[in-house]
Amino acid sequence: MTVAEDRKVTELPGPPSLGRYYASAAARAALPGGAGRSLPATELVRRGVTVEQGHLADYARVCGFRVGDALPVTYPHMLTFPLQVALMAGRSFPLPLPGLVHIANRITVHRAIAPTETLEVRVWAERYTRHPKGAQVDLIGEVSADGETVWEGRSTYLARGATAPDGPAGGDGTADIAEPPVPTGPANALWRVPGDIGRRYAAVSGDVNPIHLHPLTAKAMGFPRAIAHGMWTAAHAAAALEGRVPDACTYDVVFRKPVLLPATAELVTEQAAGGAWGMALRSAEDAHKLHLVGRIGG
Repeated sequence: MTVAEDRKVTELPGPPSLGRYYASAAARAALPGGAGRSLPATELVRRGVTVEQGHLADYARVCGFRVGDALPVTYPHMLTFPLQVALMAGRSFPLPLPGLVHIANRITVHRAIAPTETLEVRVWAERYTRHPKGAQVDLIGEVSADGETVWEGRSTYLARGATAPDGPAGGDGTADIAEPPVPTGPANALWRVPGDIGRRYAAVSGDVNPIHLHPLTAKAMGFPRAIAHGMWTAAHAAAALEGRVPDACTYDVVFRKPVLLPATAELVTEQAAGGAWGMALRSAEDAHKLHLVGRIGG
């Protein structure tokens, strides 16, 4: 378990109320000043966490997974995300929660996680840096069972137009989540992404960021239409390879152009010599317009 000596651990008795956190964060973002200038030295933890089986079934249905003996590779993000929101909605967090864009993600699954296991979930923030389009920050999540770390996630978010402490920008803005090679073969699947997928995924994830919910709220945040959640596209792509990836694996995803809803997209998957799978989600109208580039494997 990774616990820095300079982080204050705060235990939450239950899952945070995300609607309340988003509302308070939106109100605070509308006021001048008030945000912190550095990341809070806080680690949020929940103990005794169990998976609600109905929620797991709903998540699997929205994302395209089967319900089996192990949690889908992306499902533990559902356990860490509420703690991410609680941390980012805090008064001391330096970036505004509304409008944050998910630009990259790394998941490491150390072993299969049974849906019946009792888990401990930890979240903290690190690496607040400049980005060519604003400022970025990483939210780290760890899930453990009986003292053993079984799942880790690093979510990189971008606040467009925001400022960060002095220092070099993080290259292409993805820090150590390097963009995997782009498979260029023919499409393996055609996605017809409905206009309500943002609201459907928000219902199971609690991610009610207004950029995903409705064209009008998305326009208020600078987008022409509502955009699909990055973690929905990542989950739906991983679901296409279900059964062909080992239980212990790493899943790197870099999000490129947002999926404007509704949309038609093509998924390309390609297995490399070492057994890992590369993937790319591209526009069905323009193969050069990439939405997602990823790699998943042992």
